[in-house]
Amino acid sequence: MTRPRFNRILLKLSGEALMGEGAFGIDPATTARLAGEIKAAREAGHEICIVVGGGNIFRGLAAAAKGFDRTSADYMGMLATVMNALAMQNALEDIGVDTRVLSAIPMATVSEPYIRRRAVRHMEKGRVVIFAAGTGNPFFTTDTAAALRAAEMSCNALFKGTSVDGIYDADPKKVAGATRYERVSFQQVLSDDLKVMDASAVALCRDNNIPIVVFNIREQGNLTRVLDGQGTATIVQNEE
Repeated sequence: MTRPRFNRILLKLSGEALMGEGAFGIDPATTARLAGEIKAAREAGHEICIVVGGGNIFRGLAAAAKGFDRTSADYMGMLATVMNALAMQNALEDIGVDTRVLSAIPMATVSEPYIRRRAVRHMEKGRVVIFAAGTGNPFFTTDTAAALRAAEMSCNALFKGTSVDGIYDADPKKVAGATRYERVSFQQVLSDDLKVMDASAVALCRDNNIPIVVFNIREQGNLTRVLDGQGTATIVQNEE
């Protein structure tokens, strides 16, 4: 079944997507490839904004489990997302894509503060907007930040780029016979705990009728194909 074509989307990238085959940090070649994917999608007529995680540098929840104060650990994780946002900005501007980084934690030396109307205006001017520092609050993941920004930017969909080609009923890397869903409802994702995004992010998308599209960002050219309704992906949406 052909999926709809989405014009304005928020792309959620994990921090791990930027580290390539490494175990830590930012891989310039991988970041450049992702930038090329985003540029191709933009040239195909799509408006794009981005939320990137920070797990390749620092993961607040994991640090809290090891004894860090949770609030401090989450703020450290937010700062990691700013580093990743600047890396994506550099890669995009190296290939001629006009970008703006907007941070939920004000840091005027390296980014603009997040102001919704300013972000909307940047998108209207054709810029790729990269949102950094999550929601600016501890105890919220970058998944929730992505859902929140997608709603604020009036996005048609939230695209989650992963290392698998959709949502399965079991981990396809561990279970050979796992079945991929073509479409699944928000309610099933929550009731079956399908681990697409955290529950608050899924509920926020459900309540604002923003489909979540899960696809493999590591496959060359896949972002543009899925945006145009082709390619392999799973779409999470409200039941009709």
